Amino acid sequence: MLSITSVVKGQINPERPLKAWATNAPRPADERTAVNTRADPLGGGGAATRGKAATIYDVAQAAGVSHQTVSRFLRGFEGIRPETRERVVQALEDLGYRPNLTARSLKSGRSHRIGALTHEISLVGPSRIVEGASIAAREAGYVLDIVSLDSSNPRAIEDSLALITQHDLAGVLALAVTDEMTRAFAATAFRVPAYVAAESEGVPADPRGILSRVGLPMLVAHLAELGHRRFVHIAGPSMWSAARNRVRDYEAALHSRGLQSVGILHGDWSAASGYRAISELAQVPDATAFLAANDQMALGAMLALKERGFRIPADVSVVGVDDIAEAAFFDPPLTTLRNDFEGQGRAAVFQLLARIGNTEVAPMSVPAPLLVIRRSSGPAPQR
Repeated sequence: MLSITSVVKGQINPERPLKAWATNAPRPADERTAVNTRADPLGGGGAATRGKAATIYDVAQAAGVSHQTVSRFLRGFEGIRPETRERVVQALEDLGYRPNLTARSLKSGRSHRIGALTHEISLVGPSRIVEGASIAAREAGYVLDIVSLDSSNPRAIEDSLALITQHDLAGVLALAVTDEMTRAFAATAFRVPAYVAAESEGVPADPRGILSRVGLPMLVAHLAELGHRRFVHIAGPSMWSAARNRVRDYEAALHSRGLQSVGILHGDWSAASGYRAISELAQVPDATAFLAANDQMALGAMLALKERGFRIPADVSVVGVDDIAEAAFFDPPLTTLRNDFEGQGRAAVFQLLARIGNTEVAPMSVPAPLLVIRRSSGPAPQR
């Protein structure tokens, strides 16, 4: 059964106090839950004070400012003096105030909810993209409603779109996108703005492809400088444009250096698929470098290679893409490309918000990938 989950900073309904909205503000150790006995005209709701929810008037009194100043702060107004802003933030935290988005939407006639469809949320990349998107949405005063697609259901996308379009939303996002999701979004007549966060193919100017376009040549160059000449690529699923881009840029990087690809194996982004890609081979290709399309597949491949008697990196080098938190603790620690998943999620929300506000879409800024060299890559063995 499909359901919509409200996600704030990647967690399910944490109902966190507003101090987390402040720039660089730490998450409070205690999280108080509001007693929503009433809502103020601007949508205030917060921790109970003698059984009564705090309003912006309570916040204004505690901060020693007008309620209009509190309202401007909550709406993201920049022209507030830093010392005033600090007093408002402290009062919001002390009173445990949280905005009531339902009341605010009723007052303004605008929804403050964004619907988002995503695929394979159990994987590291999609889950961190969703986290970045939920943070950006929250900071802009929106709640992200996530529909995670069930890959075992052939009607999952159709059913999910039918579900999500029934709700009063400000906009719709597609995150961690497959080809099928892209086609389904293109064929759907949304009543609100929609944005598909998919990598373009063959579009050099698209910043969403920078990880593959710039990063894969960096990995190949690193291995070539270590003397490697024969490579194997463990690719992601072909229905993802990101996976196809990595295959294309891997092959182009090898060709530009006169290096040889002796095999392309296929996985599904999971560690188990990386393990199967190697363990199910009758014979491991005669290569000294294995480049996996993500870190999780690299992890599985490393185990399978070691089970077949290969030493890493003495016999073969293995590298990945993404620099997940665990990559530094693989055995041996993994050489990889650092991928800004959270930034991708944020950028997707910014693109959608520009469409919601009918404003010019700012150029997307995506950090260049960073090569992180660890002990899984070493000099090519002499054969």
